[in-house]
Amino acid sequence: MKRYFRYYTSSIRMKLILTMIFILGLIIGSFSVLNYAFLPGYYQQKKVSMLQDSYAQVNQIVEKDEDYLEKGAALSSMSTLSLEKLEEDRSSSIYIFQLTNFLGKIFYSFDYPNEDVISEEQSRIIKEMTREYVPGIQEDERSQDHLKDKELIQRGNHFSVYKVMDDRIGSNYIELFGQLDSGDFVYLRTNFQSMTENVRIFNQFMGYIAIGALIIMMVLMILVGNSFTKPILQIADIAKRMADLDFEVKYPVKTRDEIGVLGNSINVLAETLESTISELKSANNELQKDIQDKIQIDEMRKEFLSNVSHELKTPIALIQGYAEGLQDNISEDQESRDFYCEVIIDEANKMNKMVKKLLTLNQIEFGKEQVNFERFDIVEVIKSVIQSASLLASQKDAEIILLEDYEPSYVWADEYMVEEVITNYVSNAIHHVDGEKRIEVSMQQKGDVLRISVFNTGQPIPEEDIDKIWIKFYKVDKARTRAYGGSGIGLSIVKAVMDSMNQQCGAINHEDGVEFWFELDRKNC
Repeated sequence: MKRYFRYYTSSIRMKLILTMIFILGLIIGSFSVLNYAFLPGYYQQKKVSMLQDSYAQVNQIVEKDEDYLEKGAALSSMSTLSLEKLEEDRSSSIYIFQLTNFLGKIFYSFDYPNEDVISEEQSRIIKEMTREYVPGIQEDERSQDHLKDKELIQRGNHFSVYKVMDDRIGSNYIELFGQLDSGDFVYLRTNFQSMTENVRIFNQFMGYIAIGALIIMMVLMILVGNSFTKPILQIADIAKRMADLDFEVKYPVKTRDEIGVLGNSINVLAETLESTISELKSANNELQKDIQDKIQIDEMRKEFLSNVSHELKTPIALIQGYAEGLQDNISEDQESRDFYCEVIIDEANKMNKMVKKLLTLNQIEFGKEQVNFERFDIVEVIKSVIQSASLLASQKDAEIILLEDYEPSYVWADEYMVEEVITNYVSNAIHHVDGEKRIEVSMQQKGDVLRISVFNTGQPIPEEDIDKIWIKFYKVDKARTRAYGGSGIGLSIVKAVMDSMNQQCGAINHEDGVEFWFELDRKNC
C-alpha cells in the first residue's frame, strides 16, 4: 500500500494535478487579497469619478436651458428628461435648488425635482445637508446631527465630495455638494455599500467557483495526464523488456512530438542492441569453444585417424576383393560381373557419404565451422524438416506428426546447424521406426531453454549402449545399420553441434520406442 501511494504521488499525472491545484489556489488567493486590499479604494474612486462626471453633465444641461437661465422659468421638459436619464444611468439622486436669504431666514426653492415631487423627508434631508456643507446656515436652525463619520474625499473649484455614514438607515453614501455656473446649488448622492460585505460575498462566491473549477480541473488533468503518462508508461515497459533482452516489442510511433521522438529512439536502440547482443553471443560462444577445443585437439586428431582407418577397412577390402575378381574373370557371365560392379559402386558411395560426414564432424569439432548465433523461429524449421522427410517416411509406411499446432517460438542458435540436428534425428527415427510406425515431434519449455524431442515407435536402445551412441562410429545394431548404409556418425554430428553451442542433448527409452532430444537457448526471447 505504501509503495503504491509513493508511486502514485510521484507520478507525472499527480504532479500535474497538484501543480494546477496550486496555481488555481494561488490565483484565487491573490484575487481575495486584492479584493480586500484594493477593491474598496478602486470602487470608491470609480464612484467619485462618476459623481464628478454627473456634476459636469448637470452643469451642461442647465447651461443649455436658455429660458431657465434668462427668464427664470422652470427647467424645460427636455432638461428634466435629461436629468432623469442621468439619474437612471448613474444610479444616483440629483437635486438642483436655490437658496434665498430674506430677513436672515433661508428659503429653499427646488428646480429639480419639482417641489411637488419632493417629499417632506427628502426636503428635510437636503436642508440638513445644506447646513452641513454651506457655512452660516446652521445658525438659523439646529442640525439634526444625522451625519456622522463624514470624510472629505476630494475638493474641486466649485464642489466637494464626501463619504458619509447616514445613521438613520445605516448606509454609506458618496455625496457631491457644489454650485453650478448658473449659481444654483446641486446635490448629488449615490449609495456606497460596505465593501467588506461585498468582498466577503465575492470571496465566498469565488470559493464555490474554485471548488467547481478544482473538480473540473482534476477530471481534465486525469484525462490529459493519461494522454501523457500512458505512452510514457508504455515506453517504460518496453525499456524494461529490453533490459530483459526482449527486442521484439516496438513502440508504435503515431506523433511527431517529444514522446514520438523518444519512442522512435527506443525502437532504434532495440534494433541496435539485438544486433550487438547477437554478435556478443557469437563471440562469447567462440571464445568458450576455443578454450575447450585447444585442450582436446590432439586427442581428437588421434581418435579421428583411428576411427577412419577402422571404418574404411571393410569397404576398401570389399572393393579390392570384387575388383580383383573382375580382373581375374572369376565369373564369366554378365550377371555376376554386374553384381560385382554394383557392390563396388555401393561401397564407394558409402565411403563417399562417410567421408563427407567425417569432414563435417571434423569441421565442427575443430572449430572450423563457425557458429553463427541468430534469433529465429524453431517451429518453422521443424515444419520444413518434417515436410522434406515425409516422402522417405511414407516409403516405410511411417507417419511423421507434430504433436501440437505450436505458436512461433524464437531461439538463439545457428539455424543451419539446428536444421542438421533435426534432420539427423528424423532420419534416424525413420530408419529405426517399427511397431505402430509413428514418429512424433514435440516441444517443451523448461525455464530458459526449449527442449525439442523426436520420438519413434520401435525397439528401445539397450541401457548399456544408450550413453555410447554419441561416440563416432559406434553402432548398437551393426547388421541393421549396415543394411541402410549407416556409418555411426550422424549422432556424433548432433553431439558436436550441441557442444559447439554449449547446449544439451540426449536419448530416453520408453516402453514403445525411443525419444531423442536437444535443447536450445530461448532466454530473453
